[in-house]
Amino acid sequence: MSRKILIVEDDASTAAYLAKGLGEAGYSVETCTDGRDGLFLASEGIFDLVIADRMLPGIDGLAMISAIRAAGIQTPALVLSALGSVDDRVDGLRAGADDYLCKPFSFVELSARIEALMRRSDRVTAEPQKTRLSVGDLEIDLLARSVVRAGRSIPLGAREFNLLEFLARHAGQVVTRTMMLEKIWNYHFDPGSNVVDVHIGRLRRKLEDGFPTPILHTVRGAGYRLSPEG
Repeated sequence: MSRKILIVEDDASTAAYLAKGLGEAGYSVETCTDGRDGLFLASEGIFDLVIADRMLPGIDGLAMISAIRAAGIQTPALVLSALGSVDDRVDGLRAGADDYLCKPFSFVELSARIEALMRRSDRVTAEPQKTRLSVGDLEIDLLARSVVRAGRSIPLGAREFNLLEFLARHAGQVVTRTMMLEKIWNYHFDPGSNVVDVHIGRLRRKLEDGFPTPILHTVRGAGYRLSPEG
């Protein structure tokens, strides 16, 4: 079965060029010219790759990809854009794109990048997905969204659970406030509030009150670390 690629490009000649080349390479291609239509199609989850121009009518390519990611769709996404500064590329990757290719581009390079994204996606799909995380005597059930420490159930709100899951996936490592703002609150800037520290404080009390040893540690000047050891 051929791989399906969605092309979201409002320039007719570029869209036709991409569709022709990718079709000849054996891909099944669907095109649209509007960011909102692209979001609707990509959200169906039937494509193996999304290629999106950055500047689109409706909503731009980065907003489209951000919305796809917010919906839990992990389809690999490649941005095409004439905007090629370092900041532009960083913005694209932070919006959820997996790759960013500047116009004008070589079709050979585009093909190589598509193949790399497909290989990466295949590896992720082949890996068994964890449904439980353990850190010391702390057990996290990702399907039931439940938390138990030393046999005692710990009720958490949705945001607290997401925060704990993120920390547990980086157990033993320092997780910075910036990382948490981007992952949990989807802020790509510092709002100048203590929202992270407030939620960490609440989470720490639930995880540690009544237990003999701490598990959520503050790393002064850096962030936080979830670990059974100090």
